Amino acid sequence: MRYVVFVGTALLIVASVHAYFWLRLVRDTGLSPTARLVLGAVLVLLAASLPASFFLLRALSPESSRLVLFPIYVWMGAMLLLLTLLLAGDLLRLGHFVVLKLTSGAPLDPGRRQALARLIAGVAGTGVVGATGIGIWNALSHVLVRRVRVELPNLPRALDGTTIAQLTDLHLGPTLGREWLAGIVAKVNALKPDLVAITGDLVDGRVAALAETVAPLRELRSRYGTFFVTGNHEYYSRAVEWCAHLPSLGICVLRNERVAVGNAQSFDLCGIDDWNARGMAPGHGPDLPRALAGRDPSRALVLLAHQPRAVHEAARLGVGLVLSGHTHGGQLWPWKHLVLLQQPVVAGLERFGQTWIYVSEGTGFWGPPVRLGTRSEITLVTLAAPRA
Repeated sequence: MRYVVFVGTALLIVASVHAYFWLRLVRDTGLSPTARLVLGAVLVLLAASLPASFFLLRALSPESSRLVLFPIYVWMGAMLLLLTLLLAGDLLRLGHFVVLKLTSGAPLDPGRRQALARLIAGVAGTGVVGATGIGIWNALSHVLVRRVRVELPNLPRALDGTTIAQLTDLHLGPTLGREWLAGIVAKVNALKPDLVAITGDLVDGRVAALAETVAPLRELRSRYGTFFVTGNHEYYSRAVEWCAHLPSLGICVLRNERVAVGNAQSFDLCGIDDWNARGMAPGHGPDLPRALAGRDPSRALVLLAHQPRAVHEAARLGVGLVLSGHTHGGQLWPWKHLVLLQQPVVAGLERFGQTWIYVSEGTGFWGPPVRLGTRSEITLVTLAAPRA
C-alpha cells in the first residue's frame, strides 16, 4: 500500500508539473498550431520518461541502464530547475500586473501578456540550459576532500588525531558504476585513514545486479577497517541481501550495535539502522538504546546514522559525534532549503547540546547527475582529544 501511494503521488506530481509547463511555455506564448503540437508531444514524452525510468532500472543491466537513464535523469534535474524559474517568473508577472493595475487602472492587453510570457519562457529556458550544464559538471567532475576537525569528549590522548574517512550516498547503479567507485577507493586510500565509515545509500539495485559494481570496496585500506550502516535506499534494494554480502568485501555492517576501535586505548563506534527501516525488512529499524546498552559512559562515542534527525536522540543519550548523510546538501539549489523541513541539518558541522554532528553532502548523487550549490565529497574527519 505504501508503494502504491508513493507511485500514485509521484505520477500526479509529474503530470501536474508538465501540464504547468504546457500552459506557460506553449499556450501562453502564442505558438503556431504546429509548434504547439510538437512541443506538446515532447512534454508528454518527457513526462512519461520519468515513471518509465523506474521500470527500466529494474529491467536493464546496470551498464545498459546507465546509457538509457542518463538523459532521463538529466531531464529530472532540468525539470526541477525549470519549475523553479517559471514559478519565480509567475511571481514577477503577478507583481507587474498589480503595479500596472494600481498605477493605470487598466488591465494588461493581450499583446503585452504574450510578450511577457515569451520573455519569461526565454529567460527560464536559457537559465535552465546553463544551470544544468554547470550542475552536470559539478556532479561528474572530481570529488572534493573535505577535512573536518572535531574535539571528541573523552577521547584518549593516545588517539588524538585519529582519522575517519566518511563515504555516503554513493548511489551506485543507475548512473555511477565500478570505474567511478574504483577512483573513489583510490582517493580514500591516498588519505591513509585510520577508519572508513560508509553511512548508507551505497546502492540503488540488488546484489545480483551490482555485486561486480561494488567489488572495488574490497580494496579499501585503513588501520581499523571499514564500517557500514544502512540508508533508506538499501531498503529499496533488499537490505537483508546487502547486509549479508558486504562482509564478503571486508566491510563490517553495524546494525544497532557498537564496537571498540583502537588497541590499548580505544573509543566506541556505534551504528544504527536507517530511520525508515521499520516495516521495510524483518527485524530492521533504528534502536540506539539497544546499541548503547551496557556501555561505559566515560568512553568516547561516535555514531554512524544515515539520517541527521538521529541527532536528537543521540544528544539525549550522550553521543559525542554523529556522522550522517542522506541530504546530499540539498543537491539542487534552491531545493536544499526544503530539506530543513525534514532534517535538523542540511550539511556541515553543527552542535546539539554536547553532541557534534557532521552531515556530508554525499559522495555521489541520486537521480539527476546535477549539483547546484553543492559538491560531491569524501570527508576526512580528524578526532581531537579534549584540551586540558
